[in-house]
Amino acid sequence: MINVTEVAAENIKTKIHKRGKGLGIRIGVKTTGCSGLAYILEFVDNPTQTDIEYTDKGCSVFVDKKSLPYIDGLTIDFVKKGLNEGFEFKNPLEKDRCGCGESFRV
Repeated sequence: MINVTEVAAENIKTKIHKRGKGLGIRIGVKTTGCSGLAYILEFVDNPTQTDIEYTDKGCSVFVDKKSLPYIDGLTIDFVKKGLNEGFEFKNPLEKDRCGCGESFRV
């Protein structure tokens, strides 16, 4: 299960509307960084056969089957901190994050 906060859902819908196309977003992981895994986030125009679709607050989130064991239960939020803003991932499976916050391990 993947969850989306109200703020994140509105932000995703706004970005897709401004983009002019898209069914939702894809969240996944890739091997990188000092802790081993990093989140990837991209728009989805055409889902793949390996995508699992979750819908929360009117927003579609696609996850490939290989990434799901690392992010099952994830909550996607959108936060503003000072001049910075962006998506924040709250993963109950995370055991540790690197010092710069770019990668994590489960």
